Amino acid sequence: MSTGTAVRNINVSQSIAEALRLEMERDSRVLVLGEDVGLQGGVFGSTRGLQKAFGRDRVRDTPISEMAFTGMAVGLAMEGYRPVVEIMFVDFIGVCLEQVYNAAAKIRYMTGGRVAMPMVIKTAGGCIGSGAQHSQCLWGTFAHLPGLKVVAPSSPYDSKGLMAAAVESDDPVVFIEHKGLLLQKAGSFAHGAEVPRDRYTVPLGKAAVVRQGTDLTLVTLSATVGESLAAAGELAAEGVDVEVVDLRSVVPLDLDTVAASVARTGRLLVVDEDYLGFGLSGEVVTGVIERLGPQALRQVARHGTPDVPVPAAISLEQAVVPRRASIAQAVRAMGAAS
Repeated sequence: MSTGTAVRNINVSQSIAEALRLEMERDSRVLVLGEDVGLQGGVFGSTRGLQKAFGRDRVRDTPISEMAFTGMAVGLAMEGYRPVVEIMFVDFIGVCLEQVYNAAAKIRYMTGGRVAMPMVIKTAGGCIGSGAQHSQCLWGTFAHLPGLKVVAPSSPYDSKGLMAAAVESDDPVVFIEHKGLLLQKAGSFAHGAEVPRDRYTVPLGKAAVVRQGTDLTLVTLSATVGESLAAAGELAAEGVDVEVVDLRSVVPLDLDTVAASVARTGRLLVVDEDYLGFGLSGEVVTGVIERLGPQALRQVARHGTPDVPVPAAISLEQAVVPRRASIAQAVRAMGAAS
């Protein structure tokens, strides 16, 4: 990984747009298509300037027909292109699941590896007070199906590096950008705020320990990384030393890094903004137990969004979604002080 020397504070939208620009400059097979990705530059600005730089043939605005343009991306990938297709909100990816689940995810397997599927499905999710149909993360939904890689970055630095790695991948990648992070101002991130100008990659499937600690391992991803770091700072004043692990990717899932941390701390808390039922948090807990044995965990707990539609009212949303205060309380409930 080459990070260069010039760094600056930019936001997540800018870092993703920069990553796409650099990939398009180095590889003419990289294309971008979706609703409002061209003239408008994406609903959150994460494709801004690309159509002006590369033209309408490589950055193409599409009609509101996710099934059609996702199918176009599948066909382009089969022909050797590297399409990045934007589904404006992850909640609406259901209208094109046929192309995602039965085409993109399976073609490489069904052809014995002879046909690669180098496409990125770029989408936005997460809770920002937008109601049940615009507040889902759904990375657990995609992770459940073999053949898809699933990425959920937590910072501008990781967003740029993970997008570059996703475009490079010969397998389909679902790249889920949290809307709260897309709207967060440059320079306000607790980690990964400085972004090199040069191209670099962050490996898919490699977690990062973003805060070292000795009393408890807190595993999370996406927007709840920042919330967890804030909670850890609050808990430090109470004598609780929390180690925070950012998964970065759901698939591949770096359980080795998680298990190594839990082996040191003996306690595991998984914080996940996605639904608790049948999801990532249970997979992490099970994977750690399988690696270390149940005797290695003095305590284990999960803190996530319950299996209910997310309310539209901010006050009610805050009552169901993991945030700084509720994360800190979940740690306190485990009695994790040394």
